[in-house]
Amino acid sequence: MTAQSTLHVRRLEVDLSTGFERHWHGGDAFRSMFFNALSMSFPVGEQFFIDSVREALKRLPEKPRHEALRETIQGFIGQEATHRRVHGLYNEQLERQGLVNRWQHWAQRRIERARHLKPLHPLAVTCAYEHCTAVLADLTLRHGALLAGAEPRMQTLWRWHAAEETEHGAVAFDLYQALGGNLTWRRRWFTYVLIIFSLDCLGQTLLNLKRDGSLWRLGTWRSALHFMLGRNGVLRLSVPALLRYYRADFHPAHQADSRPDRGEHAGVSAQQLAQRWLQANAEHYRVVR
Repeated sequence: MTAQSTLHVRRLEVDLSTGFERHWHGGDAFRSMFFNALSMSFPVGEQFFIDSVREALKRLPEKPRHEALRETIQGFIGQEATHRRVHGLYNEQLERQGLVNRWQHWAQRRIERARHLKPLHPLAVTCAYEHCTAVLADLTLRHGALLAGAEPRMQTLWRWHAAEETEHGAVAFDLYQALGGNLTWRRRWFTYVLIIFSLDCLGQTLLNLKRDGSLWRLGTWRSALHFMLGRNGVLRLSVPALLRYYRADFHPAHQADSRPDRGEHAGVSAQQLAQRWLQANAEHYRVVR
């Protein structure tokens, strides 16, 4: 287990009450609906992560060596609760635009079916989802093109979220390790999560595009292919980092691909990128705890 550091809970100073354009990502329907789909998953997902960590924490022995981890977990819970609130406001605007959030219901049904599982299993699922979001967060901070041309408030929102996901990306994993989490089950649950997350994201993005009326436009599919499979596409950049989770010696703190050919921030760790963004954009949030 790695040394823990204090996690600050920050209130994002971005006003979404005035709404935003339907195609807020530079007029691009696919990119807008892809990020919108991700946002739709967060309120239910973040609550599941909080509940899983809280339940597993009950099993952590009251020993001095766990004090730092306990403190960091409180910061993790605070940050996730803030993400849940902000994306709830974001999703309210999407509903006003006529989009329908199916992902939250798919996720909630799976959560209800999993209530009989022992606490380490939901925690392993949380670790897996945290890895997926941390990889996407690193791409968001490392490759500026992913949000280039997007509405400034939305760029700030997504990069703030990415910075905090990077910042607390090891917390659930460290708790799982401290509780003697099983490597085989960690890998099994990650395979499950990778499949489910991919299908849910695809399904909700397609539903968004259909509601938007842009599903069958040639430009939408051209954008999708470039964004996902292009030279710097999301899938091409994320797959190697995602698959590192299967390594026996994997740890989230060392997951970022910082080889010299990887983005404009080559050689800079994910944690360093997150802290740089937070320091450079302090006017967009205030620390509340």
